[in-house]
Amino acid sequence: MSDSITNTLDLIGDRWTLLILRGTFRGLHRFSELHDDLGIAKNLLSHRLAGLVEAEILAKVQYQGRPVRFEYRLTDKGRELSPALVALMQWGDRWCTEGEPPTVLTHHECTTPVAIDVRCPSCDRALDATEISATPATPAVLGGLS
Repeated sequence: MSDSITNTLDLIGDRWTLLILRGTFRGLHRFSELHDDLGIAKNLLSHRLAGLVEAEILAKVQYQGRPVRFEYRLTDKGRELSPALVALMQWGDRWCTEGEPPTVLTHHECTTPVAIDVRCPSCDRALDATEISATPATPAVLGGLS
């Protein structure tokens, strides 16, 4: 039986795809920029980019006519992956680094470091993993998600 995590991992669950997404969130949009940043083989980068375009996570946008060249832009669907990538980064900062994290994400406007947490929309409390239950989706449960 398939679930949402399995379906998501089928789309973005390998190392290179996640690193390509990280690059696009950091403003790298051209094939050459992503290739130089990641050091990935060109055939692998082409394959991963094609998959992200097919999944409508990235859009392939022409930026030059002669010769024809494209760049890769996050779609709304792609931009909604930001909290997941930030959560992975913050987990890695806590459990996979020695000392200070290599990068700190801040709010552009006030320069405060950002944090991801899971909150109850009703009581606005941050929740620990032990306070979360998995409930089968029903119309009554789904109605509470809006």
